[in-house]
Amino acid sequence: MLVEICTPTYQSAINAQKGGADCIELCENLSIGGVTPKRELIRKVKNALYIPQNILIRPRGGDFIYSEEEFNQMLLDIEDCKSIGCNGIVSGVLNPDNTIDINRTRQLIEQSKPKSFTFHKAFDDTSDPIKALMTLMELGVKRILTSGQAPTAIEGLKVLKKIHKKANGKVTILVGGGIRSDNVFEFGLAGFDEIHSSAIENSEQHSNLEQIQNLIRRSNDY
Repeated sequence: MLVEICTPTYQSAINAQKGGADCIELCENLSIGGVTPKRELIRKVKNALYIPQNILIRPRGGDFIYSEEEFNQMLLDIEDCKSIGCNGIVSGVLNPDNTIDINRTRQLIEQSKPKSFTFHKAFDDTSDPIKALMTLMELGVKRILTSGQAPTAIEGLKVLKKIHKKANGKVTILVGGGIRSDNVFEFGLAGFDEIHSSAIENSEQHSNLEQIQNLIRRSNDY
């Protein structure tokens, strides 16, 4: 099972690597769901880590319906991340009716090439997850981060299983949302290959090294 740690700080990224994570998603300000990290942080993390770094491209908190100015900034941020040498891009855009914005998502995918592209938890705001999955598959998206449209992945497990079955191996379902060492076995048993966790305990600011190590240890059982 691949373990991706969502890291909102430099120390979180260091802890993820030290704890044995396969890769990270770098962002900032998790209190509002995460936003695009500053260029200085991206460079600092890139220079310190040897594991892959996927970068969140999200100009603000709130919904995933962006103005022209916000979207253009997203495209510029992707170019910055590529020039620094990140592994992949994590992003997503919706229409006002909470369907996938096909045109803009296609632009994000093209702008990200040749880096990998993950459609993030905007997926969980879509009005119909199966229809959203099919749309993303048609666009060529190979990886989707989701909690099954629930506050936590455990609560969304029933929907996650439906999405996973419908994807049929053509899209990787990256499961995220409240995953910790004491519940990761649920996702292994359900057949998921990749999980995503911030590994932040209580009111800590950084991903917890011990929690990461325990998460890795438990995930290795599958």
